[in-house]
Amino acid sequence: MPTDRRSLFAAAGAAATLAALPAGQAAAQAAAADNPSFFRFRVGGLTATVLLDGIAVRQNPGEGFVRNADRATVEASLRAQGLPTGRITNFFCVVALETPRGIVLFDSGTGGQLAPTARGILPAMQAAGLDPARVTTIAMTHFHADHISGLTDAAGTALFPNAEVVVPEAEWAFWNDPATASRSAQAVQNIQRRFAAYQGRVRQVASTAEIAPGIRGVPTPGHTPGHTSFLVTDGPDSLMVLGDVTNRPEINLVNPGWHVIFDMDAALAETSRRRIFDQIAADRIRAVGYHWPFPANGHVLRAGDGYRLVPAEWLPTA
Repeated sequence: MPTDRRSLFAAAGAAATLAALPAGQAAAQAAAADNPSFFRFRVGGLTATVLLDGIAVRQNPGEGFVRNADRATVEASLRAQGLPTGRITNFFCVVALETPRGIVLFDSGTGGQLAPTARGILPAMQAAGLDPARVTTIAMTHFHADHISGLTDAAGTALFPNAEVVVPEAEWAFWNDPATASRSAQAVQNIQRRFAAYQGRVRQVASTAEIAPGIRGVPTPGHTPGHTSFLVTDGPDSLMVLGDVTNRPEINLVNPGWHVIFDMDAALAETSRRRIFDQIAADRIRAVGYHWPFPANGHVLRAGDGYRLVPAEWLPTA
């Protein structure tokens, strides 16, 4: 896989920097916990719940957030979509799928350890009546800090005591390569510490593997070398858990050719993005984007040279 090494390790460094941030002010975390957020919907006979972990705010997104578009172009696009140009909010949204065999989590969130505005998914799980002890599988899309830090608490204790962690083989191989460790030591140390809490319960799989009945991996490399999305199918219904195939829809749906700073191999990420957007638009597959505005799900439609998101409607029953 061709990779721009400078860009790759810059992105890994950004993830490591997130992991090193203090937990934040207790007052801010308490205020966030007053408003736990979850959103339920059905996938066939299964229940999916989007859990809002929290947010992070990036200032001046016209400067450096998109690598292949200048400030004026980025700000013009944001203004045209009714967004401010001085800041952009990134959401962290984790999917929990209730199955007859237990709860499957897709990624684990921040664990409340990266920023005061990201509290972790446990308050939302509690509000939704989802017991962490019922989580039997955690399917990882990739290993950036905002996706794996929620595997453990700050002391390194597993937060999901009965869970097996399923990881894409290519992602595991990349982050366990000594060459990666030599260039991105902090990120690798964070990864190793999180997975150590699940020793003997980490299963490597191909990116196309069926990890559980009705849940199959879809290779979407580029954001990271082994990035994997997951397609959930039950009866006539399907759900695509995208992970970080896309950042906010105003960035990567409207402008699928934009290369966001966190994509390690930007050209490959764009190829994966266009392919999976074409698939879910053509097949009318509901999708969840990890960084989309909460509740972070809906349908993607073709719109000119790009795409647009039709957000899911809130309904009084799942």
